[in-house]
Amino acid sequence: MFVRSLSLGVAAAALMVGGAQAADLIIPTTPQPIYESAGFDWSGLYAGVRAGGQFVGNTAGQQYANQANNTTYGVVGGVVGVNFLPADPFLLGAEVTADYLWGNNQTSSGEFFANLRAGAVVTDSVLVYALGGVGVSTSNNATESVYQLGGGVEFAVTDAITVRGELVGQGDFSNNGAADPFFETAKATVGVFYHF
Repeated sequence: MFVRSLSLGVAAAALMVGGAQAADLIIPTTPQPIYESAGFDWSGLYAGVRAGGQFVGNTAGQQYANQANNTTYGVVGGVVGVNFLPADPFLLGAEVTADYLWGNNQTSSGEFFANLRAGAVVTDSVLVYALGGVGVSTSNNATESVYQLGGGVEFAVTDAITVRGELVGQGDFSNNGAADPFFETAKATVGVFYHF
């Protein structure tokens, strides 16, 4: 009788444990994502177009690269460059720009720059940077060496397209004495870029 009671107790315990395990198997679970997006990839090659304006100051001796003083020019151009992320969140880059400038009753001109950029990725979709470059300006059948310093902000709007706002001060290498300021003109542009 004792053996029979013991056997029934063991069988009942085994059924209860088996039922508890079976109940655990049907509890629904939420699957974990296999991949989460790492945000916009700022490194690599990019190309784009931009438009804006350039204002040449009116101070005596402030003439910039054979352009008329106290004049506003329209600007349209293109940009090709490459970015590197040596250490998160710091960015280094190099780019070339070509701009066409025109103004009312003024001779149109062209500007070509080779620039270096250094910046920081503030969030996955926002880049803040400083820029400096040297180049040439052609106006009135003359070419003059020029430079620019400035910065900008760039926003990622898709996984491959960004929008950028940029402001630079510019000057030429000719020396017109003490009246010749370091920045003789300011250029503001807005551009759209595709990152490959």
